[in-house]
Amino acid sequence: MATWKMFLLQDSASPLMEQLSFFHDHTLMILIMITVLVGYIMCSMFFNKFNYRYLLEGQTIEVIWTILPAVTLIFIALPSLRLLYLLDELNNPLMSIKTIGHQWYWSYEYTDFKSIEFDSYMIPTQDLKSSSFRLLEVDNRVVLPYNSQIRMMVTAADVLHSWTIPALSVKIDATPGRLNQISFLINRTGIFFGQCSEICGANHSFMPIVIESISPLYFTKWVSKMSS
Repeated sequence: MATWKMFLLQDSASPLMEQLSFFHDHTLMILIMITVLVGYIMCSMFFNKFNYRYLLEGQTIEVIWTILPAVTLIFIALPSLRLLYLLDELNNPLMSIKTIGHQWYWSYEYTDFKSIEFDSYMIPTQDLKSSSFRLLEVDNRVVLPYNSQIRMMVTAADVLHSWTIPALSVKIDATPGRLNQISFLINRTGIFFGQCSEICGANHSFMPIVIESISPLYFTKWVSKMSS
């Protein structure tokens, strides 16, 4: 069972990730239907003895096998375009955070609050607790309230990085000299892990991302503690 989970999507923690999961299942079902149909036709051609040497054209079947793929593409394209629009839509954010990628760690600035900024380094293996995940745990997590629209502004200080959280359907490039932004909403509490998904140097795999989603009440207490 654990082996199969490696090939599955992570459990969604945002409405956008739920939509992406639905689209994945929708497209996969269409691909399975096409594979079964083509496989059946190929098998029947191999094993039947039908032949007709005077067959030169078949306009009816040619029309059918031209129209069916076009209809199939429409069933895939329309949900895909809708999803692309939703992913690029930036709603009124409740909070904005600036993320800066470095070789090889992340810096965070809570721009709506005074003096809340920190660096986030991966915890070395020898310093990990028994309940922590190797190569994924960091010393300073990004703490965010759930059910709140968050705007993440991402850039880099040296080379290309990519800020990625699969459970939130968030993936955006951190480009030096450019400020990219993305919006997301977390719909439950939890701890969500990600890693830089851009090959940014020798220690590329050692700059993880950890988001801790908590209730707005506890987030207010955390902000008060960090600001004091």
